[in-house]
Amino acid sequence: MNHSGIDKVSLSLARRVAERLRARPELLEVARTNLRRWQLRNADSPSLLRCYAEWEAILACPLEEVLALLVSETEEGQRLRQNSPFAGVLSPTEVWEIKNQQRHAAAST
Repeated sequence: MNHSGIDKVSLSLARRVAERLRARPELLEVARTNLRRWQLRNADSPSLLRCYAEWEAILACPLEEVLALLVSETEEGQRLRQNSPFAGVLSPTEVWEIKNQQRHAAAST
């Protein structure tokens, strides 16, 4: 899959995550927990730590702002999704289904 395809998958996943978070805002804690774990695991990587700190600041914002950034179709939104802390909000089956849909859509164009 090329970069454009990967970005489309990432946006589709983010949209589904946003839907889930809108219904269950307490799932923001999944992202916070991921960030804490990743910070410990990657303590020797300043660039990753900067990404994690940026996401921590975003997660401190009101829910609607978090969701808007998560699904933003801007360069910033695309960049943020590359290090999304929302792993675990969707089931592996949901992730696979979204990736599969995007692959089929790409193949038919």
